[in-house]
Amino acid sequence: MGTGSVAIALALLVLTGCLGSEADPASSGDSASAGPAPAEGAEDKLTVVDTSHIPGLQEETITEDVEDGVEIEISYPRIPAAGPFAERLAEITAQEAQDFAGATPKTQSYSVDWQVSVAGGNVLAVRLTQREKDGDGERTGYSTYWYNTESGRTAYSTELLAGQNQLEELDGLVKKRIEDRDGVDASSLQPIAELYDSMGFNPEGDLVAEFDEGQIAPAKHGRVRAVVPEKQARPLLSPFGKRAQKAAVVVTPEFRIGNAASAPKDSAPAGSVPGILSTTPDDVDCQDPGSKCIALTFDDGPSGRTPELLDALAEYDARATFFLAGGPVREHPGTVRRTYAEGHELANHTVHHPDLTSLDASSIAEELTTANELVRRETGFTMDLMRPPYGATDDVVAEVTEKLGQAQILWDVDTNDWRDRDSGIVSKRAVERAQPGSIVLMHDIHDTTIDAVPRILERLDEKGYTMVTVSQLLGETVAGEEYVDGSSPDPEPSP
Repeated sequence: MGTGSVAIALALLVLTGCLGSEADPASSGDSASAGPAPAEGAEDKLTVVDTSHIPGLQEETITEDVEDGVEIEISYPRIPAAGPFAERLAEITAQEAQDFAGATPKTQSYSVDWQVSVAGGNVLAVRLTQREKDGDGERTGYSTYWYNTESGRTAYSTELLAGQNQLEELDGLVKKRIEDRDGVDASSLQPIAELYDSMGFNPEGDLVAEFDEGQIAPAKHGRVRAVVPEKQARPLLSPFGKRAQKAAVVVTPEFRIGNAASAPKDSAPAGSVPGILSTTPDDVDCQDPGSKCIALTFDDGPSGRTPELLDALAEYDARATFFLAGGPVREHPGTVRRTYAEGHELANHTVHHPDLTSLDASSIAEELTTANELVRRETGFTMDLMRPPYGATDDVVAEVTEKLGQAQILWDVDTNDWRDRDSGIVSKRAVERAQPGSIVLMHDIHDTTIDAVPRILERLDEKGYTMVTVSQLLGETVAGEEYVDGSSPDPEPSP
């Protein structure tokens, strides 16, 4: 599938004028003088605003037929004096269309429709409905984005909440409400923004969270949703979330934005948005000469036993980095989400695990880009580290990874767990060869490696090591460069 053509086509449509021009605001206030009326709607659905209450609203539509016959049609609203919101929606939908086309086999069509969920005070919300069709059938997904008309910033649904702790608390409440439903796997739900990407309020002010078809239950069960009563939800809300809740429960006739805001220059810093997790938490400074940081890394997974590995890491409050391959990501999407949710780092190990030095630049890029698209569809996270299969790299690989914004991560401790399927040997090698700044290579597809990990963690913990992600160990990395351990920013390639 030609993913590049999808991205280019959509980008050109956005940049060459499909967004239209900014309409002049019709009044100096945020709404007309007419008083608001109570919102109406179903208990288990987000509120919907009749667009007749928003003078000047226009619909933007992008229609594209790409090279393999994949039909793409994306629509979103342009609201007067909310240009940054329309531009952000255009960026989001273009990225999601590209990820679908690139990551999904036998793609046929992709469309996005919309509803305005909230328009009142200084708050707007747009609920997007994505319909995907491929060789496995049709699925419908949902995402809701929020806009502060004063700051010009578009917010994720999780920013209705005060922080990550509140998202985790909400996650627990939601699981209790859905765990007994037919076909629903509540354990696959994780407190990450990609899963909680469509949240809003019903007319009573209760919080409604909805999940895509096929996400936490088979697609045939349709949309899965949970309603958290207002009294339980309100303590979890951020100040913006409380304003959004207040705006959602009423209908503001003749809604207008008085002063158009400029788009914010900077995006939210990593870790500041609930459900978007930092790969470099500041609880340990590995650049301190006195630190004893070590990065445990696992290739080729996830596998059916990776959850056991995650359990062991959690017992020692240890973080690790997982270099994921495309097939296992498709097979174990719930494990990928859990790995991300528990603070581990996700990194790129290609789709098909080829020797990249045997491929041309285009094929290398396709291997890495498709893996990125697969992981982003499950977690929302864009990987910026990669590991070339077999450690095989050359100048062409370096050039491609530089263009894709990914650093090459090799290793200085090889447990050879792929060759010696003996948990005792594997654990002994990992512990005896480790030193501060080491990057340890293992594979979570081998049972003997999973069996070795508890002993490795125990011994490293006894030796005073702190087990961190590769990004914590290295700090800022340079795209295209190779890293063998934490002591040298530009090491020689591993043999």
